[in-house]
Amino acid sequence: MKKYQLDLIVVDNVMVGNSATLLTLTHSEPLPEMIAGQFAELQVDKAKVLLRRPISIHNVDKTTNTVEFLIQIVGEGTKELANLKKGDSLNVLLPLGNGFGYAGTTQSPLLIGGGVGVAPLLHLGKELKSRGITPTFLFGGRSKEHLLRLESFEAVGKVYVTTEDASLGEKGFVTNHSLLIDGDNYDKIFACGPTPMLKAVAAWAKEHEIACEVSLEHKMACGIGACLCCVENTEEGNVCVCKEGPVFSIDKLLWNN
Repeated sequence: MKKYQLDLIVVDNVMVGNSATLLTLTHSEPLPEMIAGQFAELQVDKAKVLLRRPISIHNVDKTTNTVEFLIQIVGEGTKELANLKKGDSLNVLLPLGNGFGYAGTTQSPLLIGGGVGVAPLLHLGKELKSRGITPTFLFGGRSKEHLLRLESFEAVGKVYVTTEDASLGEKGFVTNHSLLIDGDNYDKIFACGPTPMLKAVAAWAKEHEIACEVSLEHKMACGIGACLCCVENTEEGNVCVCKEGPVFSIDKLLWNN
């Protein structure tokens, strides 16, 4: 899939929760096609931060020609992105990696996200919805403040949540939720979030013989498989997550075998 390096313009940049920002960008020309699960490399002020920041594509709106990024503010680079103002220009390399393989593969999908790992699942949920498939979302966080943009997901499908402190939804982790304990009425699971969560979800999916794809959260400096900083050992040997992923079937991941 062709990659583009574009100078995009900031349409909006608003805080979401206590430590995330929703960055909306546009371009004078139609934005390229982007598959749910792909990501972009966002250029930060080179004088302050040397490397681009890999960010999942959160949402694409063709009617407004905009792309959204849900960004967790954790370091100097993401702080700079959070400080962008309307009208600012941002150099972006996109779309990168391989997305979710959902076309024709599911009629009853469960989309599971942890923390800011919910980001690529909105684009995926909307793509499924456009195909007449209503997704079910299951999200987990430490507390209700860590559950991001629930209202946007509720407009697309059914949303269930867990929190470790029981401040919203059921108490515990996503794998403790009654959706998983009481039944296995799903034909495919898509998940994104911290590795321990992904491993737990993958183990549950394998036990119940449900197809499952996970989006790995690795450090991806270059985004094109050149720097070798995001290597994952798979059934096919060592691969760069930024190039061969970030989405993988759990059948290819050694930690699920």
